[in-house]
Amino acid sequence: MSVREIRVEELKQRLDAGENLFLLDVRDESEYEISNIGGQLIPLPELPKRLHELDSKRKIVALCKMGSRSLKAAKFLDGAGFNDVWSLSGGIHAWSDRVDRSVRKY
Repeated sequence: MSVREIRVEELKQRLDAGENLFLLDVRDESEYEISNIGGQLIPLPELPKRLHELDSKRKIVALCKMGSRSLKAAKFLDGAGFNDVWSLSGGIHAWSDRVDRSVRKY
């Protein structure tokens, strides 16, 4: 399965339009404390045991620092039976560069 990716600009448009997206932040807690865009924090290593916290009826957008962990999370979720899963291309760094410069990069 090839993971679908969403660009930060498209995510911003969808959020602004009020689309009911579930933002899943798969970074570590220390990274989340530095900067975040309001997603639910479930670090990638904890994802298998916390699947019950996800809403399979909503589009899930996984995000991380630069995009590699969110791709892994999206592949895992697809294999676990979640149908509408996307990975944020470029992660929080792309968000900071192209959407909101107030979001800190680290």
